[in-house]
Parts: sequence; structure tokens; C-alpha cells
Amino acid sequence: MSDATAEAEAPRKASKMPLILGLVLALAGGGGGYFAVSSGMLLSGGDGGQKAGETHGSDGHDTPAKDDGHATDAGHGDAHAGSGPVTLGEFAFVELPPLVISMIPGAQTTHLRFRATLEVPAQYAEEVSAMTPRVLDAMNGYLRALSASDIEARDALLVIRAQLTRRVQLVLGREKMRDLLVLEFVLT
Repeated sequence: MSDATAEAEAPRKASKMPLILGLVLALAGGGGGYFAVSSGMLLSGGDGGQKAGETHGSDGHDTPAKDDGHATDAGHGDAHAGSGPVTLGEFAFVELPPLVISMIPGAQTTHLRFRATLEVPAQYAEEVSAMTPRVLDAMNGYLRALSASDIEARDALLVIRAQLTRRVQLVLGREKMRDLLVLEFVLT
């Protein structure tokens, strides 16, 4: 009877097995999530996880996309502004020439270097490319109106990108532009 009483009075050590199991599962889930996102299986921008140049056939298997006569820039790391749109399947990228904006006197920075590209449906790529001067005019007008505090704010890039997207969609039409991608935003 004294042995049973001694065991009841001694504190029990908690098992570390649930903690170890939880840690292993968290690491496995994180690794799996990273792989899924980086390989394009998740959060692929609405293209259903397809890689560029692939389409899903009626049987669900990947088949190479048909050549539609548009040049793609696969393997050519630098698409230069003015070289025309780069078409990838259902959408194209129209790169805009870089803008250099002079800041007002007294600002901590003197210039803003800004470069962007437009993601457009492939059928409108040539039309959007022809409208580049109007697009640049709208972007330049907005960027020049910004104060130094607007550009130096913590969320400046998000706000500027949203405003530029809105203005470019007004120039081109909402159906002719999917997104505005900021390639360079440098304060000098």
C-alpha cells in the first residue's frame, strides 16, 4: 500500500510526444505548401495551375499549346521596351519605357526611376502597344503630382500601383488590361 501511495503523490511528467508530432506535422505542411506555391500548383494567378505553353485537353492531360504565330521571349532574359509585346498563351506583356521623375526641391530624394509592364489579353497586345504614348502621359501626370511624403510612405508602392492601374484602365479600357506590374521603383 505504501508503493501505491508514493506513486500517487509523485508528479507525472507530461509526454513530449504531442509536441514533437505537432512540430513534425507543421514542418511537413510548411514544406508542402512552399512546394505547391513555388511549383505553380497554388496561387498561380487564375490560370488553373497551367504552365506557360501548356493547355489542358478534354481528357485532362497537359498538351503543348498550338503555335499561334506570336513570338515568345522564352530564354531571352531581357525584353527591351519598344521591342513589342511578349505573348504567352492567353495574355501578353507590353513593356513600357522607363520614366524618371524629378522630385520637388527639399525632398530627401531627387529622382524616382520607375519602370512597368502591362499584362494584357493577347488579342489586344498590338493595340495596347500602339497606345503607349497615352499610357505614359497618364502615368507621368500622376507620378509628377506626388509629393515626397507620398513616395516615401511605407505603403507607397501599393497605393501608387493601384492608382496607376486605375488610370491606365481609364485610358485603355478595363477589358484591355489585366494588371500593371512594377519592374523598377527606385528613389535616388
